Amino acid sequence: MTATLQTPEAPVEVQRHTAPVRSRFGGRLRGLLRGRVADPAWVRPSLIALLAVTALLYLWDLGASGWANSFYSAAVQAGSSSWKAFFFGSFDAASFITVDKPPAALWVMDISARIFGVNAWSILVPQALEGVAAVALLYATVRRWFSPGAALTAGAVLALTPVAALMFRFNNPDALLVLLLVAAAYATVRALERGSMRWLMFAAALVGTGFITKMLQAFLVLPALAGVYLLAAPVPLRRRLLHLLAATGALLMASGWWVAAVQLVPASQRPYIGGSQDNSLLNLIFGYNGLGRLSGNETGSVGGFGAAAAGSRWGPTGWDRLFLADMGGQISWLLPAALALLAVGLWMRRGSPRTDRTRAALLLWGLWLIVTGVVFSYAAGIIHPYYTVALAPAVGGIAGIGAAMLWARREALWARLLLGGVLLATAVWAWVLLERSAGWTPWLQVLVLGGGIVGAVGLVALPWIRPRYAVNAVAAVAVLAALAGPAAYTLDTVVTAHAGAIPSAGPAAATPFAGGGGPGGLPGGAPGFNGGIPRFGGGALPGGGPRGGAGGLLNGSTPSAQLTQTLGAGASRYTWVAATVGANSAAGYQLATGDPVLAIGGFNGTDPAPTLAQFQQLVAQGSIHWFIAGGRGGPGGPGAATSSVSSAITAWVQATFSSTTVGGVTLYDLTSPR
Repeated sequence: MTATLQTPEAPVEVQRHTAPVRSRFGGRLRGLLRGRVADPAWVRPSLIALLAVTALLYLWDLGASGWANSFYSAAVQAGSSSWKAFFFGSFDAASFITVDKPPAALWVMDISARIFGVNAWSILVPQALEGVAAVALLYATVRRWFSPGAALTAGAVLALTPVAALMFRFNNPDALLVLLLVAAAYATVRALERGSMRWLMFAAALVGTGFITKMLQAFLVLPALAGVYLLAAPVPLRRRLLHLLAATGALLMASGWWVAAVQLVPASQRPYIGGSQDNSLLNLIFGYNGLGRLSGNETGSVGGFGAAAAGSRWGPTGWDRLFLADMGGQISWLLPAALALLAVGLWMRRGSPRTDRTRAALLLWGLWLIVTGVVFSYAAGIIHPYYTVALAPAVGGIAGIGAAMLWARREALWARLLLGGVLLATAVWAWVLLERSAGWTPWLQVLVLGGGIVGAVGLVALPWIRPRYAVNAVAAVAVLAALAGPAAYTLDTVVTAHAGAIPSAGPAAATPFAGGGGPGGLPGGAPGFNGGIPRFGGGALPGGGPRGGAGGLLNGSTPSAQLTQTLGAGASRYTWVAATVGANSAAGYQLATGDPVLAIGGFNGTDPAPTLAQFQQLVAQGSIHWFIAGGRGGPGGPGAATSSVSSAITAWVQATFSSTTVGGVTLYDLTSPR
């Protein structure tokens, strides 16, 4: 071999072997730019443009939101400096207590913060990239079985859904959850093509990873994924059942390994499980983050802001909940169209074979939409409008597939009438949603409704429109009329800073339960906080304290430079530089100083940790320097009795130590009793 390489013919031989490599590389590059061989030339550039616009929307001026949800940002800070805090999802680097969610979403941000440092960009950019990936995966999922137009429509709907733009620019766990669930849908589609057990197990593992991102909410898609595979996989029933059994094992392993690891660690060697009432992860799974969300029986909850007569303490429940002002502007722009197209699509495929892919795809996205939507509509426990981002991929998938099915049959009058009717209904509903934001771009209402009417008439009259460019113009008007409303809300979301625990997309809506605050923020809230706190008559709720003070339940604190300097003095001598009631109050101090702050009572201030005796022991050991007065645990609710633990600690500190005021905040030096 060596001798051969030394001959004069060797360069020719090398060229003969490298030419195919170059050819393959060039072919892959051309394939990347062009797409499938049979695709029109416009397909791949359109996809690249979609992803580029999505990236621009989700990355634009991310730093304006600062720490966004400071509760999770503080946990990222902790995980970036302590592997123990990283694994458990601890709120503080000393690992006293965890956040009230599993840590998978934090892990992504922790790794970014370890590489690029703890700052707003290192925390928020991963969320934006997860959004771009989710749009790309939704496109790929729809494109495997349907036209490029259907796939591009699905991706565009997801990208321009206001609540999606909100969550993919924020550091709540929902961004990673949506990406994982869309990936699971893609894997299920691959499994359906040949009855692949490996792809089905991969889909189950992705959902299981979603469980350690946001617990039981991830399982809402299981009826869609498992049901469609059981119905439509092209293998005998016995093999389908065996495959589902194997997928169940993968699901349990992916969702249970972290739970088992935490449960096996003695309580004395791990942090307290935030959100639980007995320091048990199982209590968190099935209580606060599980069945309690459905029943409303959530021990440790902060209550809600609605009246019991409205259906739940978190707003009215019922079949129309997703359309009301609280959630309507977040997700429902194309929801009526999706439901109508789902019904029409299933009717069109009513006589198809069991393995029909079109019906399987409609059922996959339709069951996802209906099951998740029904749970959100009737859940009596804690539920926030931004949860509805989990519906956006299903709405996009159905809209893309259903519209493409009718467009392909546009020669038939009934198909054109249905297309025109769905478009007109979408435009009318957009008018209603825009009307709820009184005074906000009133010209857009006229434009959307006018475009909807023109587009609907044009769709019905397609046979009489001869030039091809005119047909394309009708299609363009229809798409613009359908997407203009959500796109405008999305742009408003992008250019508005958001902070706090309950952000909201778009401009303020006229409702006592909505999270509308407008670009100016709420009185007593964070500047630029667009809808972080539900409003009553335009006022801030309890917990929306001034940004420069002690913070509150929903907003993080923003200490002055003087206070930050005081807290940081001699910090290396203490395990926690300070303690305060409630994790959101603690978060601002922890982020400002870079040192652990003990969050008494966890997120809500209602967790029974630490007990008075435990806190007194920590003080006696010299582990805590300051106690910061003014932290809150919320207005109460079913867990109000447990907040007496926090109250007892506060009363003991006030009776035992002298106070001083720094930067408008009351401090107690726990190393210097009276």
